[in-house]
Order: sequence, then structure tokens, then C-alpha cells
Amino acid sequence: MAAKKTTTKKSTKAAKEEVVVPVAEVKEEVKVEAPAVEEKKPAAKKSTKTTKAAKAVKEEVKEVAAAPVAEVVKEEVKAEAKTEVFVEFNGVQESIDEVIENVKKTFAAEGNTDEIKSVKVYLKPQDSAAYYVVNDTIEGKMDVYF
Repeated sequence: MAAKKTTTKKSTKAAKEEVVVPVAEVKEEVKVEAPAVEEKKPAAKKSTKTTKAAKAVKEEVKEVAAAPVAEVVKEEVKAEAKTEVFVEFNGVQESIDEVIENVKKTFAAEGNTDEIKSVKVYLKPQDSAAYYVVNDTIEGKMDVYF
């Protein structure tokens, strides 16, 4: 079989010349570009602890949302028992709350202008007195009639 000949044009600055090159001698590199393919990264795995915690929170929210508001409020609010303390001596009864209020009034009446942050009251019925300490520094005495 005879080699086929192909013609190609080769250009130069000086002149154009036609060159005949046999096909067997032509060695061209053919570059074929493949279409661009996006790489897919595997989705990040969620922590099972986080997923379980999130599901638990969602379930709790659903339960609270489904419950009537009155029931939810009743569970959260606990009534504190009202407490009253009395001191009785020689047949006379005095409320501790009244003694504390009188101590605060006596403290102010004595000309003290400090803000009251704490009050400690010591009752001594045999002396008919209440000794007090305000803000852990100011001491005083008040008469209590038993």
C-alpha cells in the first residue's frame, strides 16, 4: 500500500511555500479535553449525640406546646407557704414581722441614712428588748413590751 500524502501550508515571513508530508510521518498530538466534572464532597456526618439531643429538645417543645398553658404555669409556680412567727412572754404575744418593721423604723428615727441591706434581730424578753445589727456594722437596742 502506498503512503498517502497530505499537503499542509507552512507560512514563513519571507514567502509562502507548500510542503508535502506523508501521513505516516505526521505525528500530531491530539488533546481532548474532558468536560469539567464537579467533585462532590461527602456530606459531613452529624454527631449522633447532637442529633439525639436536638430530637429530644424538639420533642420537649412539642409536648409543652401541646399542653394547655394553665397546666404548664401550675407546674412551674409553686406557692410558698405563708409563715408567721410570734414570741410569747408573760402572757404577751409579739409578731416577729412587727418587731422587724419597728427595728427598721427605730434605725431611721435615730438619724441613720444608710440603706438597709441586712437586719439581724436578737430578742431578749426578760429585758423587754430587741437588740439589732444593721448591715453587719451598726448596732442598736429597741424596747419591746412583753
